[in-house]
Amino acid sequence: MISIKQINENDIDSCFELDSNTISLWSKKQWINEFKKEGTKIFVLIISNLIIGICVFQVVLDEAQINYFVIHQKFRNRGFGTHLMSYLIKQCEKLNLRKLLLEVSQSNITAERFYSNFAFTTVGIRKNYYKDGSNAVLKEKKLITK
Repeated sequence: MISIKQINENDIDSCFELDSNTISLWSKKQWINEFKKEGTKIFVLIISNLIIGICVFQVVLDEAQINYFVIHQKFRNRGFGTHLMSYLIKQCEKLNLRKLLLEVSQSNITAERFYSNFAFTTVGIRKNYYKDGSNAVLKEKKLITK
């Protein structure tokens, strides 16, 4: 059984654990802070009571910024990321947002391809953005609003 639900700070440990076992992007303190940010929504993709994907996005006025998006390695390339991203896009359209933004490492070719499948286009570069010195590619997707 696959489900997607919005979570709250009670699920910080689950988010930190999945992050630690995948991309290790945020410390536990950063996860705590993310849950406190105004306009932040955190959705998880669940299979048989196991969180296998997380999407964190923050709504600011008529835009949303994806701050975190991951699928557990064991479940990649099986359509789960597509399922979660499609859900996110629908949620943003329901909120009448006009665009969705994100940053991705220029060296992450797999993620670049994934986002291109959803019509994200490159709108800029942030030089030496990540800890390893790699650049961040700024991506944008225009949304259909009612």
